[in-house]
Amino acid sequence: MPDIAADDDTQQSQVTRELVLRHHLCWRHRDLEGVMSYYHPDIQYHDFFQNRVVGFAELREYLQASMPREADEAIEHTDRIRAEGDTAFIQYRITLRGGQGLVSFRTSEAITVRDGLIWRVNEYASLVHEQPAQAARPSVSRLGLSPQQLGHMANDLQHYFERKQPYLDPELDLQRVSKECGYSRNQISYLLNQVLGQSFYRYVNQARLQHLLAALDNAVPPIKVDDLAFAAGFNSLSAFYSAFRQHTGQSPKAYVKQISLRARAQDSP
Repeated sequence: MPDIAADDDTQQSQVTRELVLRHHLCWRHRDLEGVMSYYHPDIQYHDFFQNRVVGFAELREYLQASMPREADEAIEHTDRIRAEGDTAFIQYRITLRGGQGLVSFRTSEAITVRDGLIWRVNEYASLVHEQPAQAARPSVSRLGLSPQQLGHMANDLQHYFERKQPYLDPELDLQRVSKECGYSRNQISYLLNQVLGQSFYRYVNQARLQHLLAALDNAVPPIKVDDLAFAAGFNSLSAFYSAFRQHTGQSPKAYVKQISLRARAQDSP
């Protein structure tokens, strides 16, 4: 008897691959409207290089700033699109003109499709230091992991942090994370440092910060930010202040003041 589930998964993989390919071709043709037409209204676009999540309302402006426009700017594949079920993994290199001339990034994206549209994008970028004229080559894991396996690892790690919230434990370490994710310590370390371009503690502190920012949005004055920081898993206020300012561009005090002013404006007739 044929394996119907396997056949369905193969068909879904093909549908996913074709949709992601059409979306990427719009990028190559610099068609912003075409790119936007492939996004689900509930999309979450995770940019791990900038440590931010972009929703549909902000996405057009965000993408316009990162889309090649000039003649010497470009985007090119460095590996074929790989799809499994409703998720595809794509690698490309993008060259943009910055304040100091051309800047190149090696980028990987794990793209999840829902209802025939792109519902989630996890984008991992790293700055390329070699000259733009050199030929781009796919990055190869020294652990023998394929790009698709790295994509699955990144998804598993993110889902583990979202579901279990291990970052709330101030004593969390790499050994525990790797064990509970089902990977070796070396594999998780390689993923974080070589693919995501982050140290383990920076990754954990970013998760803690996202948790704290969500808590701040629902907090009732008077807001005690330091208490919320410790509740989010930070065991050092200096590390918290540094991560907060790096992410928001403000001090916690200025951010809380902004929230209070916004709340008063909403309450006023």
